[in-house]
Amino acid sequence: MRTRLVVAVCMALVMVMTSACHQDMYNQPRYKKAYMESSFFQNDMASRPRVPGTVSREQHLADEHFYTGMVGGEFVTTFPEEVTSATLRRGQDRYNIFCAPCHGLIGNGEGMVQKRGLTPPANYHTDRLRNVEHGYIFDVITNGYRNMYPYGSKIPPEDRWAIVAYVRALQLSQHATCDDVPDSSPFKRECQ
Repeated sequence: MRTRLVVAVCMALVMVMTSACHQDMYNQPRYKKAYMESSFFQNDMASRPRVPGTVSREQHLADEHFYTGMVGGEFVTTFPEEVTSATLRRGQDRYNIFCAPCHGLIGNGEGMVQKRGLTPPANYHTDRLRNVEHGYIFDVITNGYRNMYPYGSKIPPEDRWAIVAYVRALQLSQHATCDDVPDSSPFKRECQ
């Protein structure tokens, strides 16, 4: 009986001692509202004003098309900026780094990942993926899809759009017709 009493007293003592640590940090003095009156700073405010040039975490909401690939909850069918040859070169570079290991250099889903026996990734040349909106591809790069890792935190939005442009160029390269070849091209004769 005496042993139980000693154990109970010890447990109660341990509980009291450990709960006190939390209270010191939990109940520390603080200001409940930003910019309350305080004597700590020279301007008598509890908070400091924002540093000029500070970028808000919510700023990306300013251009929904550019940052999400959607407008009004619908995937966009246009690019947020003009696609140039520099954009395509950048897209090819980023595609070769981030996408080609799984999707293959021509986007047919036969990259090294598939060759090593893992789940085959999407083939960009299927009718379904050739007909999806540009914003859909941007969203998949950003948020991932099925086994695909999300790259939103790894690839900046302008590079994700460059990759989308390059994927569209890959799709066109595999499904082009003679009508798609400009008349001024030296390959026009070979096409006919």
